[in-house]
Amino acid sequence: MKVTPLKYHGHLLQHIMEESGQPINLCFQCGKCSAGCPMIEEFDFPPNMVMRMVQLGQCEELLTSRAIWMCVSCETCGARCPNGIETAPVMDSLRALCLAEGIKPADKVTVDLHTAFTGNIKTFGRLHEASMLLFYKLKNKRISMDDIELGVKLFFRGKIPLFPRRSGDIRKIRNLFEESGR
Repeated sequence: MKVTPLKYHGHLLQHIMEESGQPINLCFQCGKCSAGCPMIEEFDFPPNMVMRMVQLGQCEELLTSRAIWMCVSCETCGARCPNGIETAPVMDSLRALCLAEGIKPADKVTVDLHTAFTGNIKTFGRLHEASMLLFYKLKNKRISMDDIELGVKLFFRGKIPLFPRRSGDIRKIRNLFEESGR
């Protein structure tokens, strides 16, 4: 898939370092982040390669990859990195850049789940699984009787509340999203 040239093309490293707060320029490709990643089989580029691609300014390849959407932010990479680089904030910054640039992502389903999750946090200040999953399932037109049956079981076991509770200070949460431009 060909992506139109981005305004960050020559400055990707600097942009992502500023957005993520991570010293990506210190990555020397030891591979420890990739060796410990529990999602590595889902990535088209392992975490250390993502860091290298950012260093090299390979914007198009990164923003159309599955890798940036497969990171589950478990922080295993940061715990293993000898330079203290945390991959999760880098992936978050790359996802935000992808969405801001209007680039069609490699994995629409995962993007929809990410969007439903962040939208739910913006709305309630915390996660309400029932409304998040309902939004996600309706958006993808993938709702089934199995989903409904499971939801009812979880509800009656007290695992999923029917109505969401809002965070005590929802304005602070929304301000965080606004400050980050997301």
